[in-house]
Amino acid sequence: MPKALLIHPDDTVATLVEPAFSGDTLTFGTQQVTALADTPSGHKIAILPITRGAPVTKFGFPIGTATADIAVGAHVHSHNLATALDGTLDYRFTPGVVASPPADPDHATFQGYVRADGRVATRNEIWVLPTVGCVARTATRIAALADAALSHASGDGAIDGVHAFTHPFGCSQLGDDLDGTRSILAALACHPNAGGVLIVGLGCESNQIAALLEEIPAARRPMVRTLVTQLAGDEIDEGVAKVAELVALARAERSTVGLDRLVLGVKCGGSDGLSGLTANPLVGRISERVVAAGGSVVLTEIPEMFGAERLLMDRAVDERVFDGIVTMVNDFKRYFLDHNEPVSENPSPGNVAGGITTLEEKSLGAVQKAGRAAVSQVLGYGGRVSATGLTLLEAPGNDAVSCTALAAAGATAILFTTGRGTPLGFPVPTLKIASNSDLATRKPGWIDFDAGAVLEHGFAPVAEALATTLCAIASGAATAAERNGEREIAIWKRGVTL
Repeated sequence: MPKALLIHPDDTVATLVEPAFSGDTLTFGTQQVTALADTPSGHKIAILPITRGAPVTKFGFPIGTATADIAVGAHVHSHNLATALDGTLDYRFTPGVVASPPADPDHATFQGYVRADGRVATRNEIWVLPTVGCVARTATRIAALADAALSHASGDGAIDGVHAFTHPFGCSQLGDDLDGTRSILAALACHPNAGGVLIVGLGCESNQIAALLEEIPAARRPMVRTLVTQLAGDEIDEGVAKVAELVALARAERSTVGLDRLVLGVKCGGSDGLSGLTANPLVGRISERVVAAGGSVVLTEIPEMFGAERLLMDRAVDERVFDGIVTMVNDFKRYFLDHNEPVSENPSPGNVAGGITTLEEKSLGAVQKAGRAAVSQVLGYGGRVSATGLTLLEAPGNDAVSCTALAAAGATAILFTTGRGTPLGFPVPTLKIASNSDLATRKPGWIDFDAGAVLEHGFAPVAEALATTLCAIASGAATAAERNGEREIAIWKRGVTL
């Protein structure tokens, strides 16, 4: 296994796969570089002299500007490299030929639940959704009691579980802020993995059940029950009884379907310097495979596209989609600027400790989760996927908020890459992929797949193994987060609080 990787022949830095100590010799083809300082794994080392003010290049693109002269072999990080991002930009659409991802070689299949509207679920569950934080605990109690009764009464696995997804919002919100909360909850209520949904309200909240139901198509409402707790006698008993009604209606059996029926969300969180070298490009290969099969892939975390957005814009299927990407990226930058915050505040302290220095570097690694798929759709926050191919979805980088948005958009499984690790889970099966083998070894209770294996075995066999794991999970195998009971949602709060 190499000690360091040079990603692109035009790069001026390489990334360490293992720690380097002062005096170590690193080899890149015919070039040898001597480390000038102890440098951790995942961090960068200069392979060419870089003058102050010059761009530093990784992935074949600038990742920032040198703030000091950098000698060959020097550690390149926050002490001598800074972002070059600043404000919104103008972009111009240039029609071109978008490469088609390679076809799915094995016509992979999974065992899914085919719904009446043609969508395919990876789980058949009953979801309990509170309209407002005041009844969050009530929703949790209803779900727990109903799930316990289900486990006791059913052994056929036709219903995979009853789960409540709580949040603190739904009241003291105005305008677009309230609309966003309502849209996310309505979209979750329409998710194919929810065979039935109980909506639990208080009664006096801003997020009224009647308005929420208006965002749920009429064809879906027979599988939705509602409970206004202020009007109920014993709200717990009534809620459990309503869930029992849904269980009787929602029973289903799995059947064999192809990857064309999968809606795959892709996400990274707690990234390190190896995420863009191992886990993210590995997921990109799965994204290409799903799109080539005729399925859908959803990419979000718009701030983690800053500095790499042109790579996605160049893959827009037409000018309308291109304009949608431009608007989404620039609007998100204005969101930061309007709050007097820089657009480049990312990466997080954990990212920096793991070797990521600038947002450009993080973004260039993050967008690799989409592979080379063409962008066919752009969705606003709370939007729902209605096209095959690659969809870009408006949401921030925050793990819980963005993964909730992916689920609400219709993702029936999420591939989540991480270099630092996280226990979080979300409404749909979330497969955690470690960027390095050390994390996979240390945290087997969190991690489902080790992408660090690509450093030893290459991408092709590891991608095949990941595809097999994904199909098993889509067919009902539990993820680590599901085994741990880690299932949460988080809603993007953008407005004032009354």
